[in-house]
Amino acid sequence: MQDTRLALPTLQVGPPPILLLASEPKSAKAARKFVREYVAHHVPRASDDHVENVVLVACELVTNSIRYGTEPDDLVRVVIDADDGRTRVEVHDPVRRHPRTRPESGERDRGRGLIILDALCVAWGVSDAVFGKAVWAEVKAP
Repeated sequence: MQDTRLALPTLQVGPPPILLLASEPKSAKAARKFVREYVAHHVPRASDDHVENVVLVACELVTNSIRYGTEPDDLVRVVIDADDGRTRVEVHDPVRRHPRTRPESGERDRGRGLIILDALCVAWGVSDAVFGKAVWAEVKAP
């Protein structure tokens, strides 16, 4: 006998782990908000310092992706995963060129992104994707 019951959809509780952003500067603000809400919901015991470090890392990754990894009308995808031990942020863009350290410039307000990742993250790296790359970073919870 065939089972004719309908499957009920699974409801997601809390913010989703993926955010799509336009490749424009104001998307960094949306990424900061997204990360704060996600970590607050999924890791409610996270310290304020941890949340702010993850927000800064995500903002740097998104900003660098928009500046160096997109063309107009491209999308940037932010993927986050968090637990009591660490928070991982990935930013996907369509350009395969990997990030590289640039000279710091006070005039251009640039050149500090990878230095920030080195200071705040237990690990970070780049993975090639079918269409572009993913730059990821992990921030350890205190």
